[in-house]
Amino acid sequence: MAKQVFINLAVKDLSKSMDFYTALGFTNNPQFSDDTAKCMVWSENIFLMIMTHEKFAGFATKPIADTKAGLAGLFSLAVDSVEDVNKIVSEGIKAGGVEPSEMKDYGFMQQRTIEDFDGHTWEIFYMDITKFPKQQ
Repeated sequence: MAKQVFINLAVKDLSKSMDFYTALGFTNNPQFSDDTAKCMVWSENIFLMIMTHEKFAGFATKPIADTKAGLAGLFSLAVDSVEDVNKIVSEGIKAGGVEPSEMKDYGFMQQRTIEDFDGHTWEIFYMDITKFPKQQ
């Protein structure tokens, strides 16, 4: 079996969150979705499980963090161009997301940040490794 990444997030409004992540470019896999959780697919090996707080609590060993008040993690998605970065973040904002800071340009990488309704923070970035500074 191929190595895969599953990111699991607790969300307050499953339907609204599914619409938000669809706007970012995720697609829903109904085979692993129900009224308490939605499997959102980014790529062949990267998946996002958005779950109601009740469902998420069944897997958790600690209280669910208030990600509106504090940062619980940064999730980063690489895309093929700066245009893709801008399109994804713009669609996310239209779907109700918040962009907490301006685009960052590191020369070899451009990055924008967007938060979902629950405050989960995503960094959408394009990296041109040929522009990475050479080590002295």
